Amino acid sequence: MKTVPIIDLHTAASMVKDGDTLLQGGFGMTGNPVHLMHALAEIGTKNLTFIGNNTGEAGLGGGRLLRNGQLKKMIGSFFTSNPDAVKAAQNGDVAYELLPQGTLAEAIRAGGAGIGGFYTPTSAGTIIAEGRETKILDGVEQVFIKSIRGNVAFIRAWRADTAGNLQYRMTENNFNKAMATAADLVIAEVEEIVPVGEIAPEFIHTQGCYVDYLVEAKITLEDLGSSASVSSSKKVDESRMNMAKRALAELKKGDVVNLGIGIPTLVADLITEEHGIILHTENGMLGVGPVPTDGGGAMDYPVNAGKIPVTALKGSSYFDSADSFAMIRGGHIDVAIMGGLEVDEAANLANWAVPGKPLLGVGGAMDLAKGAKRLIITMTHTNPDGSSKIVPSCVLPLTAKGVVSMIITDLAVFAYPDGKLTLIELMPNATLEDVTAKTSASFINAV
Repeated sequence: MKTVPIIDLHTAASMVKDGDTLLQGGFGMTGNPVHLMHALAEIGTKNLTFIGNNTGEAGLGGGRLLRNGQLKKMIGSFFTSNPDAVKAAQNGDVAYELLPQGTLAEAIRAGGAGIGGFYTPTSAGTIIAEGRETKILDGVEQVFIKSIRGNVAFIRAWRADTAGNLQYRMTENNFNKAMATAADLVIAEVEEIVPVGEIAPEFIHTQGCYVDYLVEAKITLEDLGSSASVSSSKKVDESRMNMAKRALAELKKGDVVNLGIGIPTLVADLITEEHGIILHTENGMLGVGPVPTDGGGAMDYPVNAGKIPVTALKGSSYFDSADSFAMIRGGHIDVAIMGGLEVDEAANLANWAVPGKPLLGVGGAMDLAKGAKRLIITMTHTNPDGSSKIVPSCVLPLTAKGVVSMIITDLAVFAYPDGKLTLIELMPNATLEDVTAKTSASFINAV
């Protein structure tokens, strides 16, 4: 059995050279090699191409490199969680490439597997696909994505043995497993290094043949950013809760369900074990339970796609982001519930970008919109200025075409029987007159 060198943070960070492409594991700050990133920030290596789901948080992880001016390009899925990254991209200070989260994960996995690229229906017909090769395969428009590799990968694991075998903890797997396969040089930051044999073979998630160096570094609450702790108090207005309750009524026992951020997350707090619903989160977990009530954070609990600590129900499981999106694209998610900015008469969805606004991240929305068997949108019926969100044709950048099954707003419930936008129900205290006046799209009234 080989022995992987154990080195200090400064030595590890010095192995990244000016102009390198750096892969960084983590989902938010969960499973993030934050100590390696901060050591690299101290050295000041420049002109880096940074690849990760998100560029850390403001001044934390990749966010510290960004503030230092060390990044020439960012490739990721969700920059919105770091205002500095959004500003740098929109001002043209740093070049960027935005990819759907599942596309990013699969591109890295493909790079590590020696595959040059792949076709995916995710992002077809959207601005994300502009300039990319497309083909119709089995009657479905698909977009070609080139695989991704890096010069160096910084990853984070919970435990390592001296042969470089790695074990991840809860949702800390995320992008780390794929990134460990997709770089010329892989450095793993770990909580604990143990002798060979102390990690049982069935608990080894990344094999030592992928790992070149180990660094031992302990995670603290300060390293976890916004996921460090969670409040047990939450005030929710009645109309939002009504939408969540109505969405829950659409779910049946045994359904595998993914919940987006915003109003959909309220559904999780209503689900009990008696419902028999299996919640999926795209950063690598099945069997998501409610938010913990003891104030604990990501040191103690897994986190969901909103980077919020959650509990794990009986029978839950963890996996990496590439496997998670294989579940989504492979049609193994029964229902996705997500928010919306616009939905139109043709069941098109726009929910990830508003031109001129500080939003820059598609996350898993495009994958889920295309891959889920059924898509339910929960949103307020109108914008703050009173304009309708249910429109004749989407004006905002599309998430996906022809994918919406149901719309639940604070005023009404719409569906698409026979492909036609149809009002099927009024929400509490709403009137047909209200709905008609506040809906710019044409619809069939079946109430």
